Formats: sequence, C-alpha cells, structure tokens
Amino acid sequence: MTSEETNVARSLGELGITYERYEHPPVATVEAAAQYWTGIEATHCKNLFLRNQKGDRHYLVILEHQKKADLRKVADQIGDGKLSFGSPERLMTHLGLTPGSVSPFGLINDATHAVRVVLDRDLKSAERLSFHPNINIVTFVVSASDFARFLESCGNLVQHVTV
Repeated sequence: MTSEETNVARSLGELGITYERYEHPPVATVEAAAQYWTGIEATHCKNLFLRNQKGDRHYLVILEHQKKADLRKVADQIGDGKLSFGSPERLMTHLGLTPGSVSPFGLINDATHAVRVVLDRDLKSAERLSFHPNINIVTFVVSASDFARFLESCGNLVQHVTV
C-alpha cells in the first residue's frame, strides 16, 4: 500500500467506513480506467479540480464518469464567473494531489477547507461510488451514505448542481 492509499484508508477507518479495494495499472483518465472497472458494481466518478477566473476560489467537481461537464452551466449554478482547470501546482497546494489522481479523498489534505465540493445531483441516486485513494493504481468503492459522511467530516462546503 502506498502512503497516499494508507492515509485514505486510515481516514475512512477512523470514520468506521468500509470500502472495497481494486488494484489496476496506472490510469490518468476515466477513459483509461473504464476497462478496469468491468465487474465493479458502482457509479464510477470523474473528478475535476477547477478554479475561478480570479484564482481565489477552487472547486472539486464530481460527476458520473460518462458525463461531460458544462463549466459555464456549473459556474452559473454555484454563483461564480468563468471556471477553468486548476494548475498542477494549485492541485498539489490545495489537495496534495497530482494530475491523474484527482479524488475527493484529497480533501483529507485540505486543512483550511478551501476547496469547495460540487456534486452532480444525479449522484444522489447512486448506491455505491468509486474513487482513487489519491493514487491512480487503486480504486476504492464506498457506499453513497458513507461517502456523504466522509464529505461531512472534511468540513468543506458542498453544493449540488445539475451537470
């Protein structure tokens, strides 16, 4: 187990959250990961690290992996201007992650709760969700209710939008 994965497992364990663990080769995109998700019963997610135009607000947008995010529509719903992808440096600063490993589990590294979480409303109907544990060679599956508890424990602002 890598240190990234160990930190996520410890955080989940402290909350009494169980998970299923699946190993696979490194994958940097959901398209690359899809072939390894065969047989894993869960809603697989895409995670986008974004910033506003001024660069003073950062967002983690989470949606079902096959959806395309309309960033203008998301920005309108969260009450912010133009959104764009955050740089690798910003991603490391705020979530302690590298590109290709973006995950809501990175929120455990956001001590100041600076990153705002934006969830696609359609995820509310999911029973189980899958995410990388901050490294792209493993996928964790958790129940949707446990994921909600995880998000609550992180203390970041969470908003729901229609993607």
